[in-house]
Amino acid sequence: MASSKVGSIGEYIREQRTRAKISVRQLAEATGVSNPYLSQIERGLRKPSAEILQQIAKGLRISAEVLYVRAGILEEREADTDVQAAIRADLILTERQKQVLLDIYESFGKENEAASNGQVHETSGKEEVG
Repeated sequence: MASSKVGSIGEYIREQRTRAKISVRQLAEATGVSNPYLSQIERGLRKPSAEILQQIAKGLRISAEVLYVRAGILEEREADTDVQAAIRADLILTERQKQVLLDIYESFGKENEAASNGQVHETSGKEEVG
């Protein structure tokens, strides 16, 4: 399934660039990726690395994860909650900080789900006040 998306990564990047109303040259300047290389990616002649995809995502102001899924680097996952989407979209946080926040958010969700299913596990000597 992921392999069918690999061919569309260049088309997807071109579509996002067109929607952002920027030229290949402008995207090249914003990303530090050469104009000819970007053009080759868009035409499907080159398969970009994860690092290049991250630079392109920053230049287009879109999620690098979306490009990773499109390129077949990552598996598609469930849709984000509003909180997860907000964390991913935050331009101030680093990718590492975003991942830490997402991990914490996910652990709270799992903890609450376990509690609602009567599977509360005491992880510390403290009682939860609530």
